[in-house]
Amino acid sequence: MSSVLKDVEPVVVLKYFEEISKIPRGSRNTKKISDYLVNFAKEKNLEFYQDDSNNVIIWKNASKGREDDESVILQGHMDMVCEKEEDYLIDFLNDGLELEFKDNIISAKGTTLGGDDGIALAYMLAILADDGEISHPALECVFTVDEEIGMLGAKALDKSKLSSKILLNLDSEDEGYLLVSCAGGVTSKFRLPVEREENFFAGSIGSGKVSADHDNNEKANGENISADSNWEILEISVTGLLGGHSGVEIDTGRGNANIILSRVLLEALKKIDLRLIKIDGGLKDNAIPRKSSALIVINKNNIDSFNSIVYDFKEIIKDEYWLTDPNVYIKVDEVNDICLDENKNACNKILFPMSLDSTKKVLSAIYLLPNGVIKKSFSIENLVQTSLNLGILETNDDEVILSYCIRSSVESEKKELRNRLYVMADLMDAKVEDEGDYPAWEYKNDSKLVSLMVKVFEKKYGREPVVQALHAGVECGMFIGANKEMEAVSFGPDIKDIHTTSESMDVLSVQRTWEYLLDILEEIH
Repeated sequence: MSSVLKDVEPVVVLKYFEEISKIPRGSRNTKKISDYLVNFAKEKNLEFYQDDSNNVIIWKNASKGREDDESVILQGHMDMVCEKEEDYLIDFLNDGLELEFKDNIISAKGTTLGGDDGIALAYMLAILADDGEISHPALECVFTVDEEIGMLGAKALDKSKLSSKILLNLDSEDEGYLLVSCAGGVTSKFRLPVEREENFFAGSIGSGKVSADHDNNEKANGENISADSNWEILEISVTGLLGGHSGVEIDTGRGNANIILSRVLLEALKKIDLRLIKIDGGLKDNAIPRKSSALIVINKNNIDSFNSIVYDFKEIIKDEYWLTDPNVYIKVDEVNDICLDENKNACNKILFPMSLDSTKKVLSAIYLLPNGVIKKSFSIENLVQTSLNLGILETNDDEVILSYCIRSSVESEKKELRNRLYVMADLMDAKVEDEGDYPAWEYKNDSKLVSLMVKVFEKKYGREPVVQALHAGVECGMFIGANKEMEAVSFGPDIKDIHTTSESMDVLSVQRTWEYLLDILEEIH
C-alpha cells in the first residue's frame, strides 16, 4: 500500500504515525502495538521495559553536552477508541486504518483516526529514532495501554522504573492550551439495606389471571394483582433530561433524574401512604442520569391524590429546569403484570414492597446525600474543584445501591467528601464500598515547568497560551500520585471530533506542536 503522508511535514513524525495506523490498537487489543515498540527499541539499541499489561518504557540517553540536565518523561497512550460508520467493513481486532489526507487534514476512511493518542507515539518515536540532530536531555518515553477504558495501563505500570521529575504528557487535543491540573476520583457505592414485607399482598387479592408475559417456570403458576385488590402497582418515571459527563457538565445545572424522582416521592409521602418496590436509574456512575424510574405500591383510594401531587410537582420541575432541561417529563403508568405465587405473594423477592421505614430511608438517602458541585477553585477561573454525581441507582433483593462518582483536584477534599458518605452510612446502618480510586493532579501555582513552557510558547507563537485545568481525570495524576515532587504539563496539536468517525488532525498544527516540543526539550536544564 502506497504512503498517504509521504513528504508531508513533519515527515519524521508522520512517517511513524502512518506506520502505527497500520497496527490494530483498540483498547484491550494492544499486544501488537506494544510488541512493535519493543522491536523498535531493539532495532535502535535502546533500553526498554515491557510489563504484563503491555505498557512499554523506552529510555534514551541525553544528547552530547546535555548529560547533566534534568531528565524528562514523555508520555502518551497506545490505545484508541474504535468506532466505524455503520456500512464500513473493518475488523478492528486485525485490520489497520485507511488514512486519508486532504487540505492539510488527516482523517481515516470510515473510522476513528486514533490521533488520540497516536500522535503522541509518533512524536516520541521520532525523537527516539533521531541520530543526533535533536538536542534533548535524558528521556524516559512511556507508552501506556487502555487509557480510554479507565487509565488501566497507567494504574498498572510500575512507576518505580521512572526517575524523572518532569512529565510532558502528549494527550491533549487543542493547540495553544496547557493542561496543568486534573481531578482525582473514586467510585463510592452506598449500600443501603432494606426490609421487605413478604405478605403485603396476602388477603387483598381478588381472582386474578395468569400472567402471559413471564417465561420463568416459577412465575408461570402465578396471578396478577386484580381489580379487586386494595392496592395498585404504579411505575413513576423521570425522563427527557440531557444528562452529560460528570467531569464536564456537572456545573451546567442539568437535572439528575435520580434526585428528581426521590423529591417527588418524598413529597407524596408527606400526604399519602406508599411503598417502594424498586427504584433504578442511570447507566454509569460518571454520567449524569437522564432517566430514573420506580415501582411503587399505593392504596387505590389514594391514586387520584398521588396523580395530583405528581402533576403539581411536574410543573415545579419544568419551571426549575426550563433552560437546562426543557424536555424533562414525569409520568405515571399502571403496572398489570406483577406476578404472585400460589400463596398470593410476589414470585421474586425483589417484587415484595419495602417496609414504610425502608421506603423513607431509601428516598431520604437519595435526597439528603450530597450531589453536584461542592466547591469551585479559587486558583483557576471557572474550574470545578470538587464534586460528586449520583450516577446509578440499583435495587437488589435486600438493598438499594447508590453509586457516586467523586472527583476533586485536591486530594484531601476528595477524601473529605468520601468521609461524608461514611458518616451518613453509619447513621443509616448502611456501608460504603470504594473502587477505582485514582489520585488528583493538584495545581502548583509556582511550577517552574509551567513558567518555562509559557515563556517558550510566547516566544514561538507571539501570544500567551491558555493555562487550564480539567475536572475529569487524566493519566498525569497517576504519575504524580507516585512522585509528589513531579511537575507535569499536558499539551498537543489540534485534533477534532475525537472518538467519532469524523475525527481529524491538522498537520500544520502537528508541525507547530512538534517544533514547540523540541524547543521545550532544548530549554530544560
